[in-house]
This record gives sequence, structure tokens and C-alpha cells, in this order.
Amino acid sequence: MNELIWYSWLGGVIIGTMIGTNSVLEEHCKAGPRNVVITGSTRGLGKALAREFLLSGDRVVIASRSPESVLQTIKELEENIQEGLSVAKKKERKTLSHAKVVGTACDVCKPEDVKKLVNFAINELGSVDIWINNAGTNKGFRPLVTFSDDDITQIVSTNLVGSLLCTREAMNVMQYQDKGGHIFNMDGAGSGGSSTPLTAVYGSTKCGLRQFQSSLLKESRRSKVGVHTASPGMVLTDLLLSGSSLRNKQMFNLICELPETVARTLVPRMRVVKGSGKAISYLTPPRILVALVTAWVRWGRWFDDEGRAVYAAEADRIRNWAESRARFSFTDAMEMYTENTWVSVFSLSVVCAFIILSSSGGPLPGT
Repeated sequence: MNELIWYSWLGGVIIGTMIGTNSVLEEHCKAGPRNVVITGSTRGLGKALAREFLLSGDRVVIASRSPESVLQTIKELEENIQEGLSVAKKKERKTLSHAKVVGTACDVCKPEDVKKLVNFAINELGSVDIWINNAGTNKGFRPLVTFSDDDITQIVSTNLVGSLLCTREAMNVMQYQDKGGHIFNMDGAGSGGSSTPLTAVYGSTKCGLRQFQSSLLKESRRSKVGVHTASPGMVLTDLLLSGSSLRNKQMFNLICELPETVARTLVPRMRVVKGSGKAISYLTPPRILVALVTAWVRWGRWFDDEGRAVYAAEADRIRNWAESRARFSFTDAMEMYTENTWVSVFSLSVVCAFIILSSSGGPLPGT
């Protein structure tokens, strides 16, 4: 009887997880096209996020300081959409047919540019469902005394002031929309108040954003606008690599990931987010544990012993990306479901175990 109980419990966990996962998968599939604005989206993580939204059939506005970069990125992303359509099955092709990418130049440090970006998004898409404040800069790893006035001004203006301005304008639009909207600010080193030696300016802006997020949550308690944070962890982008030392790069081998990998995890969660105050993270405790346990395997996967990059260029990495990422898989849904819902898994497992025991015809414990 004891063996039956344990097998029933195990079956309950499996079945309960599958039921919950299926509900997540169904919710994701039913989620219609989203209208998304991403600042700082012509390279790195921002560009990878834009690509993932597009492969989910969403309509995306990209923005960057450089008009040339915006045009080039639109061209590349449109090619990704066409590649996805060429290999997609009928159902996925229908989803991808909604995808649309447009863009405009915007310096998030300038209020007039941010206003123009909002107006551009409304004119092109009609509404904004998701706004991601991804624009950011660092200027390398070095002591504060070596930063120029312009360096400090640009970091603070882009990372902190830019996020404040964009959030304000996005809220002004979303609060009058029937379905409201969701705004994501990006976490980074220093967000929790911890020290960030050699990136003191960058860290202080991220710490300030966390306080801003906390205050905004209380201000918008009765608002239709959800304000959230997204924590990508350490991503192999120019922002991270600028001024990094050999020792930094050796550490990056252990816990860094490619932009496409991180975006693949963040985007599905952003698309179905509800309420306000959610924190969507890539580098979760289980992933950190796996990184530490497999450290010997990860050594040298991005950089060799001399600090030279050994990973493929972006163009090579995404050559088959559209084909492999056009569908939201069952395993993706399982990860989303079990990530923060262990109580739900436990509850469903109890119910399923009870059903299995009952159907077995054997006596229940205590009877």
C-alpha cells in the first residue's frame, strides 16, 4: 500500500504539472498580437527581444538614437519574419502573418523625442500594450575618478532619466486605453542596493530605478497600467563587454548567456503578464545552481584563456533561429508554470493522487 501511495503521489505531481502547463500553453496561444515598444532595440538584448515578439506574431516599434541603425534593424527583422513564414506550418504561419516591425530614432534623454516616439507608436499601431525601457549604457569597468563629466551625464540620463521620461509618457497613453498596458523597467547590477565597484555610476542608476519602481507601484495602485521589472541577468552584449577584463570574461563563461537565449525566456512571460509589480527574471536560483554545478563544462564556452571571443556572430546564430523559435513549446510552458507556482503543483498533485488511489479500488489511508 505504501508503494501505491508513493507511485500515486508521483503520478499526481506529473499529471498536475501537465494540467497546469497545458493551461499556460493555452493562455499563450490565445494571447492575440501585442503592440510593443522597445527602446534601445537596434542591438543586443533589445534587438533579441524585438525578434522574439515578432516571432510570436506581435507588432513592434523599435527605437534608437541612430536613424541608420533603426533602418538597418528593421530590414534585418523583416528578413527574420520572412524566414519564419517560409518554414512555419499553417497555424504558425497565421500567427506570424500578424507580425509587423516599424521604428524611429529616439534619444530617451530628450523629453521631446520620447513624446515623438509615443505619438509614432500610436499612429502606427493604434495602441501600446507593452512598453520596455531597455535603453542603457555603462562606459566600461573602471574607477569613478576616470569617468568624464560627459560619461556620467550620459549614463545617468540614459539609464535613469530616460526610463522616467518613457514611463511617464507610456502611462499617459495606457491609462486611457480600455485594457491599460504594461511597462517594464530593466534591472541590472546594483538594483538591490549592493555595491558595484568599477561600475558605480551604472549601479547607482539601477538602484535608483528600483526605488522608482517601488514608488510607482504605490502611485498606480488603482491604475490600469501595470509596472514591472525584467531582470535579464548577465547577457553577452556590448554593454556588458565594454571595458571588461580577462578575469571578467572568465567569469562570463559561467553565468552569461546570449541575448537570444535570454529573450526566449523573458518574452513569453511579458506577453501574458497580469496585474502589477511582477518581477520577471532569467537568472533564477535554479539556473545559478546549474551554472555552478556545471562550471567545469562551461569554462571556455564564450571566451578562451586569453579572453578572445569564441562564440558565433549574431548573423550566424540567428540563421535558423526563426525556424526553431517560431513555436511556443510545451517545455517552455512547463518551465513557466513550475517557476513560481509550486503551491499549485502541490495542490494539483494531491488531487490527482487522490483520484488515482480512488480509482485503484484499494483502501485509502486511515480507512
